[in-house]
Amino acid sequence: MLPLRFVDRLKFFIERQFVKGAAFQLLVVALLIGLISVIGGLLVAPLGEPFDDLGAAIWWAFLRLTDPGYLGDDSGNWQRFVSTLLTVSGYVVFLGALVAILTRWLIAVMNDLERGLTPVSLKHHVVVLGWTSLTLPLLSELLGSSRRMRRFLEQHDTRRLRLVVLAAEVSANQMLALRNQEGIGSKVRQIILRSGLAIQPEALHRVACLQAAAVIIPSAAYGSESLVSADVETVKALLSIAAQARQLNTSLPFVVAEIQDLRKRAVIERAYPGAVEVVAGDSTISRLIVQNCLHPGLSELYNELLTAGEGNELYIRSGEPLAGLTLGEVASQRPAAIVLGLLRPAGNGWQACLLGSPGLTIAPADRLVMMARGYDDTEANSHGAPLAMVVPAAVAPCAQTAIRHRVLVLGWGRKVPALVAEFDSYAHRQFELDLVSVMPTAERERIIQRDTGELHHAQVRHLEADYMVEGALRRLKPWDYDTILLLSSDRLASGEEADARAMVGYLQLEELLMSAQRRPQVILELSDPDNQHLLGVHQGETIVSPMVMSHVLAQVALRRELRWALDELFTAGGAEFQFRDPDGYTLPADADFQRLEQAVADNGELALGLYRRQPDARGRRLRLNPPRDEPLDLEPGDRLVVLALT
Repeated sequence: MLPLRFVDRLKFFIERQFVKGAAFQLLVVALLIGLISVIGGLLVAPLGEPFDDLGAAIWWAFLRLTDPGYLGDDSGNWQRFVSTLLTVSGYVVFLGALVAILTRWLIAVMNDLERGLTPVSLKHHVVVLGWTSLTLPLLSELLGSSRRMRRFLEQHDTRRLRLVVLAAEVSANQMLALRNQEGIGSKVRQIILRSGLAIQPEALHRVACLQAAAVIIPSAAYGSESLVSADVETVKALLSIAAQARQLNTSLPFVVAEIQDLRKRAVIERAYPGAVEVVAGDSTISRLIVQNCLHPGLSELYNELLTAGEGNELYIRSGEPLAGLTLGEVASQRPAAIVLGLLRPAGNGWQACLLGSPGLTIAPADRLVMMARGYDDTEANSHGAPLAMVVPAAVAPCAQTAIRHRVLVLGWGRKVPALVAEFDSYAHRQFELDLVSVMPTAERERIIQRDTGELHHAQVRHLEADYMVEGALRRLKPWDYDTILLLSSDRLASGEEADARAMVGYLQLEELLMSAQRRPQVILELSDPDNQHLLGVHQGETIVSPMVMSHVLAQVALRRELRWALDELFTAGGAEFQFRDPDGYTLPADADFQRLEQAVADNGELALGLYRRQPDARGRRLRLNPPRDEPLDLEPGDRLVVLALT
């Protein structure tokens, strides 16, 4: 290698000083200003008067270098020439370099502050680890749960809710998205953004995980073949939180973690020794879809119970103030709520006892599961006469024969194996699944075999086709199926692109079914909440996965027992939401909802509401938890919504 010249060595030295930051850059500029002042002083010192000594000459040069106003005070050609050179150098070195260094330093400081690198100084706040499609609706849900949130804050001895979000990169676009999100708006000041990844220990310290009242970990999106899956990231984050707690000898916060693979629940619980609730995102959505296939129209019930907004929600109330009362007595004291049942302690969790008998006595450790429009409706009504005790009688579920059900699944995503496994869990149904995708059949078979193992009840057939091509969709003969599912693929770059493809496929499918003699049930899954209202009023059913999962995560964070009630309601076996024909019950023509409750309870079921054949002015068919004295006014095609044992 050739030896470096002196100039190259000097440039390398200056470069190394400049990359050390603003302090070293200012030091280099100060040395350069001093050097120029000395050179300027040496050039004018021989002139004598007015320069008594070399120090006065250097001071004269420094003044001309730093302030051009002295330029007119000089006399003599040589003195003016040197003064001009010094003034020009001052513009370049003193003003230009100094302003540039300070400006870059201020910009860097502002960028660091905007990136959210400073650790928060908070306690009893709620931390959301990750910016995903769930984050915006999740924050909106947390800010909108006023009564539940007040009780949550009271339990943690704090007055104001603070939300801290950890995102990979923090930008102004995220703040704009927060302000434009329905349910947040002016409440954006309660949200703090910090940059980093959930798998980085320093990022977890940045959001003060150990001081949080609750930590929510939504599942991120990764490719099906990625070695670092969202579940791996979740486990790493939990291990980091536990390690920090051991190092600082502090208690662990309560964590609600979403996972993709339900089989990793034991791994999550082993990785985190503190209080943790695990919500299987793909399995939850798959359960809703399968039950919607069994009971067409059920998506409207899920969208009401599991999304923020008007309508009914599920509430968990402590059994301590109700200890000694029977389930029937509690139900009769709450005319604006429907008591679904109990949760009873069982080991480290809870046992769901829904559809309990009227005489079941409530213990102090029990939790009541209710459906109501607001938290206040779950309180005892001290005004007016109590209702009659209407609680289902104990009736054994009827044996069911296998029923053939053909399902066409259009699209491929990571939740397809969970969807297939959920179909296979229904022993009394013979599901025939045709999976349509452009992905090669061998690859899909390998993924399903890896994730689900051997199937016992469902029959799966793989078809290679692009449903966006009209001819390929027509050759599938969609009108011959009982149910058609259009899935929002997570294999595309964004949720907007996936939903665009799914919605175009849906419109194309509707065009084909218009001329068909038989119309199957159509269910459309969307991954972007902003696309929920783009299709307007249509004949299919829509499930917005992020909206559902954000509600589940938020409500489980506020009341962890809710997860056990949801597992009971959304899995095969046990109590399920079902639709019933009114002709199967003895009802007078002028029956009201309370009379309907009694007739349904005689069959061991719990009446929840009505599903009208004709939608109302807002396009809604579902009428949950109506007033007890409201007449039913049943019309042909109307159905009853009940909670029944399968």
